[in-house]
Amino acid sequence: MALVKTVTVPNDGRQSETAQLVVRGVRRLLRASGLASVVELPLVSGRRADVVALAPDGSILIVEVKSSAADFRSDRKWPEYRLHCDRFYFAFPANLDAGMFPDDAGLIAADAYGAEYLREAPVHRISGAGRRALILRFGLAAADRLHNAVDPDALRF
Repeated sequence: MALVKTVTVPNDGRQSETAQLVVRGVRRLLRASGLASVVELPLVSGRRADVVALAPDGSILIVEVKSSAADFRSDRKWPEYRLHCDRFYFAFPANLDAGMFPDDAGLIAADAYGAEYLREAPVHRISGAGRRALILRFGLAAADRLHNAVDPDALRF
C-alpha cells in the first residue's frame, strides 16, 4: 500500500498570504529548473532563509521573498544571506517595481502558479566549509520534515 501525503511547512504567522503564494511560485520555478528547495531554513548565522535551493552541481541559491515595497524597505538583514549562497535572489509579486531592488541581486517575479527569472544573480562562490555546512543543514531539514509528515507522532530531535 502506497502512503501519499501532502507535505507542508507550518506557517509560523510571520509570512503574509502574498509571501506564501510567492514562495509557492518560486519553488515551482526552482523545481522546473532542476533544483531542490526547502523553506525557512535556519542558517549558521542564526537567520532563517525564506527559500534555499540546491542544484545538482552543489551550488546553493537563497531567495529572499518580499511581499511589498514596505517589506523590502524595512528589511536590513538580507545582505547577510550572501555569505551562505553562491547566488542570491529577491522574489516578489509581479505588480511590484523591480527597480527598487539592488542591481547586484537576481530577481524573480512570482505568483501562486509559477515564476520567472527577471535577472540572473551574479555568482559569488562560498567557501567549501560553508557549502558543506549548508548542505548538511539542508539535508537534515528536508529529511526531518519528510519524516514528520509521514510520522507526525515520532520523537523529534
